[in-house]
Amino acid sequence: MKVVIASRLYPPEVGAAAFRLEALNRGLTQAGAEVSVLTTRPPKFAGNIGSGRGVSRWPVLRDSGGNVRGYLQYMSFDIPLFFRLLTSSADIVVAEPPPTTGLVVAVSSLLRRRPFVYYAADIWTDALAATSAPGPVIKLMKSLEGFAFRRAGKVIAISDGVAERTRRFGVSPDRVVVVGNGVNTDAFSAQGARADPGYAYFVYTGTMSEWQGADVFIDAMAEVLQHSPDTRLHFFGQGSAEAELRLKAHEIAPDRVVFSGVVEPREAARWIRGAAASLVSIVPGQGYDFAKPTKIYAAAACGTPVVYAGVGDAARLVQDNGLGAASPYSTTDVARAMLHFLEQPDTNRTERSAWVEANASLRQAGQRAADEVISAALQAH
Repeated sequence: MKVVIASRLYPPEVGAAAFRLEALNRGLTQAGAEVSVLTTRPPKFAGNIGSGRGVSRWPVLRDSGGNVRGYLQYMSFDIPLFFRLLTSSADIVVAEPPPTTGLVVAVSSLLRRRPFVYYAADIWTDALAATSAPGPVIKLMKSLEGFAFRRAGKVIAISDGVAERTRRFGVSPDRVVVVGNGVNTDAFSAQGARADPGYAYFVYTGTMSEWQGADVFIDAMAEVLQHSPDTRLHFFGQGSAEAELRLKAHEIAPDRVVFSGVVEPREAARWIRGAAASLVSIVPGQGYDFAKPTKIYAAAACGTPVVYAGVGDAARLVQDNGLGAASPYSTTDVARAMLHFLEQPDTNRTERSAWVEANASLRQAGQRAADEVISAALQAH
C-alpha cells in the first residue's frame, strides 16, 4: 500500500504536528506501507534534515520567525502541493491543517479518484476565531475546513472534543474516529539530565498565540517575585503573541522572564525536568476549551507538575490524573498555584511519567492512526 502524507510541518521542525506525523509514518511503515511525505524545506535553524528517505521537500515562504504561517506562506506550499499530488502515486493521502491544505488534498484526490484521510489535531477555525482575524476570513476558512472534513473518507481526531467539533461540520459520525494524542516518551521522560541554572524557575514551552493567553503567567510573576525574588520564567518556542509577551515581561518582570526561542526536544526536556512546574494555558470562553495541549503531556512525561490556567477538558485532564494543578484563568489564582510548587516538595514525578507512558505515548497514538489510515484505504478499494 502506498500512502502520501501532505503537511507543511515535518521533522526536523519542532512542533506537535511534526512529531505526530512522524509517529504516523513509523506506524504505517511498521505495518508494511510504502510512505511518501510531501512537505517543506525547513528553516536553516532547524538543523540537519538527515537523509529523509521518502520525504520530498519544497521551498516555501516563511514569516520572520521562520514559520509557514500566513496566507501567502500557506499558498507557497499549497499551490505547488496540488501539482505534486497530481503526479504522486498513492492508494490514499493523509492531510493536515490548515484548511487550505485540506482543500488541495480534497480536490486533487477527487481528480485522481483516490481516498484521503484528514488528521484533525484541532479545529483550525476555532483557533482562528479566537484571534483578531476578520469575520469574512473566518467564514471562508470555516467553509474550506468543513469541505475538507466532509470530503474525507475518514477524519482522525486526537480527542473526543475534536471529534465532537468535527461532527458539527456535518460529517457522518461513523467517519470520525478518535486515536488519542501523546508525546515522544523517548525524548520526554523522567530519566535524563536536568537544567540547573542556580535558581528556581518555571517553563512555558511551545506555541505562544493569542488564544493561549500566556500573558497571565507574566502577570502572575509579579506576585511570585514578592515571595521568591530570584525565581525566573523561561519561555521556549515562538508564536504570534511573542512580541507582546516580551513587551509585557520587560514592563512587569525585567530580567526575570527569559525568551530562549525554539530548541530541540531533548533540550526542552532537560529544562522541563529541572523546573518547579510547567505552565500551560488557554483563554476560557473562546470556543477552544475542548483542547488538550500537547505540552501537558510533555511536562508530565518528564515528571514535572503542570500549572494549567483555564477550564474545560485540559483542566480536567490535569486535575483528574494528578498531573499538577488546574487554576482559574486569573493572575492571583495562577500565582497561588505557581507558589505552591515552589514551596512544597513534589513527590509525584514517577507517577506522572508512568501515567503518560501508559496513556499518552505518541508511539501508540501513531500506531492507532496508522491502523485507521490503512482501514480507510482498504474500505475505499
